[in-house]
Amino acid sequence: MTSRSTVGRADSPTVMPLLEDDFGFSIGVVFRAYARSVEAAVSKLTGGPRGYFILAAAVRGEAYSQRFLADRLGVDRTMMTYLLDDLEEAGLVERKPDPADRRSRRIVATSRGAELYKVLHAEVSEIDELLLSALPDEAQAAFREMMYAVARRVTANEQTETGESAAESAGTEKPAQTVRRRRSRPNV
Repeated sequence: MTSRSTVGRADSPTVMPLLEDDFGFSIGVVFRAYARSVEAAVSKLTGGPRGYFILAAAVRGEAYSQRFLADRLGVDRTMMTYLLDDLEEAGLVERKPDPADRRSRRIVATSRGAELYKVLHAEVSEIDELLLSALPDEAQAAFREMMYAVARRVTANEQTETGESAAESAGTEKPAQTVRRRRSRPNV
């Protein structure tokens, strides 16, 4: 019988997988390790990891609107407003009117935000490489591409389930025009 102290140890005569062969458990292990590492790397940034991904989207020109970012990052819209307020106050992003929809604001990185993103992105890239170091070099790129494909499929499925297109979520489609008619007022 194997004692608890040797279960899962590499030097143990009987190594039990402890669920590592279960997809859900394995993806959770990788996610938690990634999340802990990224949180430590970006801890000084306003908003932590959420702030990092907002800044990343702004630098890449993918921050179409507050609503879009909130939906994509799974952040409550009110919380997104606070995060953006803090990032804007720190001089990292700006809200600019969207030329296609004056009701919407695009989130744009400032030069200071772009510089900080470069530094943080380099640190996060090191974390990525460390986590993927368990794979042979040629498999790392393939693994990334497969993860991106799965993420794109999940995103598409979520949008189908909610009935919302990416353009609607980004706030880029023009709303249907409704004609308002003025009701005549009776003379009193």
